[in-house]
Amino acid sequence: MKAVALSAFPRSLGRRAGAKRLRAQGRVPAVIYGRQAKPQNLEVDRKDLENLIHHSITENLLVDLVVDKDPRPKRLALVQEVQHHALSGEVLHVDLHEVHENEKVTVMVPVETVGEAAGVKNSGGVLEHVLFKIKVRALPKDLPEVIHLDVSHLEIGQSIHIGDIKTEAGIEVLGDKNISVISVAAPISEAQEAADAAAAAAAPTEVEMIKEKKEEGAAPAAGAKGAAAAPAAKGAAAEKAPEKGAEKAAEKAAPADKGAEKKADKKK
Repeated sequence: MKAVALSAFPRSLGRRAGAKRLRAQGRVPAVIYGRQAKPQNLEVDRKDLENLIHHSITENLLVDLVVDKDPRPKRLALVQEVQHHALSGEVLHVDLHEVHENEKVTVMVPVETVGEAAGVKNSGGVLEHVLFKIKVRALPKDLPEVIHLDVSHLEIGQSIHIGDIKTEAGIEVLGDKNISVISVAAPISEAQEAADAAAAAAAPTEVEMIKEKKEEGAAPAAGAKGAAAAPAAKGAAAEKAPEKGAEKAAEKAAPADKGAEKKADKKK
């Protein structure tokens, strides 16, 4: 992978408000980190960065980074991650991973197919792209931008596994060697399509449960026993009411009776 030049500047504005001001000025917030240096906040020109991304096959970019007023003239770095706006696609932030020329690094490399599979061309099979990226380990300048796989020899039922991928010297493909990357499947017959459609139609569907809200002041539903018990409860409450009234009257009359008893005692 060939390194391309990129200029950057130390970033003084931090936090969200500072990032918004940078983007308004046509710059993109960035950060660079590595094993032998502390993370550093940077800012790069948006047009320069977008040109690099648009002219590259993938976002796996190796850059010769020149930071303004930095004691080191150049720093080799990989573009680790590029964050885009979900709607506009505008570049919002860039992560740079500082590397060294003699230090191997691991990255995800995209996989592309070359040719037309024999099973697709002659037998109507379906080419299945199982893995779109694979993990590769190599020196920075030996990293491939894309791995091309020739599929022209594949018949129906055949696959290219991770262990089958041949690369140049110094490039190591990582992962389980038995995992399929590309395969050719048999065509689906009309009878099978009809059977799948019938099975999907016969599958039970989930019923949505809708709960009705109770009206304010409405009593909860009750059974026959509850309905019969309600009048009885009201009657019992009515019977208790006069008894309470009589008790209160007796309590009021009690002081008068006590006064009469005291007067009788004095006369004696």
